[in-house]
Parts: sequence; structure tokens; C-alpha cells
Amino acid sequence: MKAIPDRAVLSLTGPDTLSLLERTITHTVANWAEGEMRYGGLLTPQGKIIADYLAIRTEEGVLLDVHKDARDDLQRRLRMFRLRADVAIEPRDDLTVLQSEAGPPDPRSEALPRRFLMPASAEAPSDDYDMHRIALGIPEWGRDYRAAEVFPSDVNMDVMNGVDYSKGCFVGQEVVSRMKRRGKIRKRTVLLKGENLRVGDKVMAGDTPAGEVTSSAGALALARIRIDRAFGKPISVNETSVTLELPSWLEAEMAALMQDDDAQD
Repeated sequence: MKAIPDRAVLSLTGPDTLSLLERTITHTVANWAEGEMRYGGLLTPQGKIIADYLAIRTEEGVLLDVHKDARDDLQRRLRMFRLRADVAIEPRDDLTVLQSEAGPPDPRSEALPRRFLMPASAEAPSDDYDMHRIALGIPEWGRDYRAAEVFPSDVNMDVMNGVDYSKGCFVGQEVVSRMKRRGKIRKRTVLLKGENLRVGDKVMAGDTPAGEVTSSAGALALARIRIDRAFGKPISVNETSVTLELPSWLEAEMAALMQDDDAQD
């Protein structure tokens, strides 16, 4: 087994754990079986991601697998929202996040390694995890974005089972739901294939700036781009053509966005 790099664990226990999460975070807690993993996050009131995480339902409550740089802030904010709810929110430095087939499937993609929370150990970090998740087009907090920088749709959180638009209120819901309803999602994270792709490199759609590379591994990279600018145009980085890999859902979204823009002209 290998450790997932840069992860930490936050524990929520107590009778009001699920009700606290239901009114604050992006995913639903309904019908959540013990041992099941869910993906979600806490947003700002303006709809941007403070922290995202993978959450595992346990007999005692919920364990949040979160980037180590985001854990303390997430803990502080959840405690602020707790009010009088009977929930203990504590760091679990005794647990390590490992790649393990014994763990539940990752809700973002079945092709990602399963992960399991075990007593802290000296396991070596995985040296191929980043390449694996980039090849699958999976952006992550701490690599591709940090706190209050992006909306969930900017990093495809909504299409990776991380946002439930039909659940009750959560922090930032009004903003992200309005973007979805009005078809105003214009920025997405995409997979690029090319040579010498580096974090911070500018992505061009024809002669128009479209975004920038946010993480890279060899000839693969993730970039956050304006999809309305990229539709039907040659994509380049550092004046070199690159291949833009589009999943079917994004092709359809880009086409619909361009049709809406044409109708408004």
C-alpha cells in the first residue's frame, strides 16, 4: 500500500453530525450507508470552494479525507456553523490515507485508486498518484486550486458527484444553482496532451487567451479554460499545438453554450 500525498483526516462525531453536514456542504447525506464514500465540499457564501474532501460514513460519524493544508480551516469553519449542534469536530492525526483495494470506490471516478483510512504508518507516498488522476482529468485542491479561488463547476466538481443541486440549502447554493440553471458555466478543467506542459503556462484558443495549465505530469496536463473561447478553435501552449481531450459531457456542454450565445446575438 502507498500513502496518498498531502492528505489529512478530520473526524465528525455526535448525534447531530449528519444534520450539520446537510445544511452546510454540497453533497447530500440521505441514504448514506456505513462504509460508503462521498465527494463534496464547503463553499463560501459567494459559491467558491473553501475545501473539498472525500467523506466516509462510519459507525461513529463521518471521516473527512482532506488536503492537509485545508484541514484546519475546514475544521474552524465547520465549528463556526455548528452553533448548538451536538457534534465533535477533531483532527485525526492517528490516521493515514492509503491506496488500498480494501477501501470504498472513489465517487469521482471508478478508475481512481481506492483509498482506505488506517492507523498512521510510515508508508511511502505514492509516486504515480498525480499522473493517474491527471490522466483521468481529475483536478485536486492543493494542486489545481486552493481556497476561495474557483467555483465547483470550474473544477468539474458538479460532474464528479460532488454537488447535489436538488438537496436542501447549503452554503453558497444560491450562486452555484443559478449558474447551472442559467447555463452560465463557461469555465471548466480539461485534459491536455502535448510537450513540455508546465504549471502556469498560458493556453491559447487561436489568438485568444483561454486559460492556464494548473498541474502537469509528463506529456499530460490539466488546464482551467474558458470553454466558450475554446470551442472549435486550435489550442496551443507556448506556441505549440496541443490536443484537448473532451469527455462527451463537455462536448455537449460546449456546443449548447455556443448555440445559446448565437441565439442571443
